[in-house]
Amino acid sequence: MTTITRVETFLVAPRWLFVRVETRSGIVGWGEATCEGRSETVRTAVHQLAELLIGRDALRIEDHWQVLTKGAFYRGGPILASAVAGLDQALWDIAGKHFGAPVHQLLGGPVRDRIRVYGWVGGDEPGEVRDHIAAQIAAGLTAVKMNASGRMSPVATVAELDGVVARVAAAREVLGDHRDVAVDLHGRFTLANARRIAPLLEPYRPLFLEEPVVPENSHLIGEFVRSTTIPVSTGERLYSRQEFLPVLNAGIAVAQPDVSHAGGITEVRKIAALAEMYDVQLAPHCPLGPIALAACLQVGFATPNYLIQEQSIGIHYNLDADVLDYCVDKTPLAFVDGHIERLTAPGLGIEIDDRAVRAAGEKGHAWRSPVWRHRDGAYAEW
Repeated sequence: MTTITRVETFLVAPRWLFVRVETRSGIVGWGEATCEGRSETVRTAVHQLAELLIGRDALRIEDHWQVLTKGAFYRGGPILASAVAGLDQALWDIAGKHFGAPVHQLLGGPVRDRIRVYGWVGGDEPGEVRDHIAAQIAAGLTAVKMNASGRMSPVATVAELDGVVARVAAAREVLGDHRDVAVDLHGRFTLANARRIAPLLEPYRPLFLEEPVVPENSHLIGEFVRSTTIPVSTGERLYSRQEFLPVLNAGIAVAQPDVSHAGGITEVRKIAALAEMYDVQLAPHCPLGPIALAACLQVGFATPNYLIQEQSIGIHYNLDADVLDYCVDKTPLAFVDGHIERLTAPGLGIEIDDRAVRAAGEKGHAWRSPVWRHRDGAYAEW
């Protein structure tokens, strides 16, 4: 029987929220409902939504998704969408284990045998950027992503703009012509600043420019798209097909839903199908843990318009634990020539160390986003 009997949650270092769903037959599914800086709130939402799942058949995934997302008058937003995402991933994990197949097989079968991945690099100075990228190349990656800047003035100074250009130029110097750099504007740029910096970066041919405006200003992104030849990406703070539709209409080239924020595998798969209608590629946001990464990869193996996958293995802000620390076997997520090869084990394709998660969950975490201010004391975009 695949009747759901228990839902548990674990706040584990460095900043993740894992969801464990158990069935009467003993099959266990894992999901990740991390919402950075808000995971305690999401945890409450998971347990409230779990009331709708206990005693139900875990295999009715689409029906559960409909009820979880539409079964109350107030819907959507990052908290509820993240809670649904964690539960949805766990249900797909259960289904795969029940049928003895990886999730991508249940989604229609593989369209590729490996997925290219990229890593995030820091560095405030060009020399630091070079060193960090060299380390990622040594780790086997062929693509990286970097922040364009820290906090930015609403109307950037020449020095601020030149600093962005110098860092991207340093990245291109190390990467050469056969590797890629994506540049994340991180919503820290006003539209005016984004339009000023884009032509300055065009000679360095970024893979894409990410989140040029904050998501609440998505109505402005079309102006930015029309101002540059660089592919434009966005989506880590959009949580449904409905929220993606305006930016797809605006002409973005790359959609970046987060499988732990945007309703899980069920909704991200539908966002991918919608994006395909607009000739838009998928590059899901995933600076999170092993379950979120495995869920992204399962979608990617079955999705034709899948460009590349973000991952945070070894990233500097994973303090107290790293992505692979909660995996019984680390080899399925190993890099091979800048890619992760197709996961073949049932479910999400990785085995979570239950004992390690429970031990980490006893300690918990209280990770918070930093609050930034400009020199005059005004709040700065994160």
